[in-house]
Amino acid sequence: MTPRAEKPKLEITRVPIEQLKSDPENARTHGARNLASIQASLSRFGQRRPLVVTKSMLVVAGNGTLAAARELGWTHLDVTVLPWSDRARSRAFAIADNRTAELAAWDLELLGEQLQGLDDVDLEASGWLREEIPTLLPGPGDAPGDDPLAGHDAYRCPSCGHEWSGSPHPSGDSVG
Repeated sequence: MTPRAEKPKLEITRVPIEQLKSDPENARTHGARNLASIQASLSRFGQRRPLVVTKSMLVVAGNGTLAAARELGWTHLDVTVLPWSDRARSRAFAIADNRTAELAAWDLELLGEQLQGLDDVDLEASGWLREEIPTLLPGPGDAPGDDPLAGHDAYRCPSCGHEWSGSPHPSGDSVG
């Protein structure tokens, strides 16, 4: 186990968006649907998490949010500056930030129920499409526990409905 990270106070600062630089080496990609979902969320809820940046204003976590905010014409964003200058450590943080979120699983039945209760505007801001909701709900005659996606290692593509288990990517490869 590695030593614990130092615990400096988290400070959030509002900065002009033109000062922020997207990371050209960001391994996480943001397709059109992802950016549209981020834009819808920002429009509906505002910015609720700061971007994580280096002292030189390079975005380490939040490149998708930066791109979406620029498309929306925003002029300022909230950031928190990493307390270190080491590029390798910043990259490791970015990878960990993305990967740890990706390793989480959904309780699909509960998610389906929650999404059914949202109006169209909130649903758009959630990143889910109305036609995806029925695929999340158990069908007639399904008993609790019959859902093959109920485990932490089961996945379903939100676009096509393809189901698989093991790696979060159907091919088993990691996404770069």
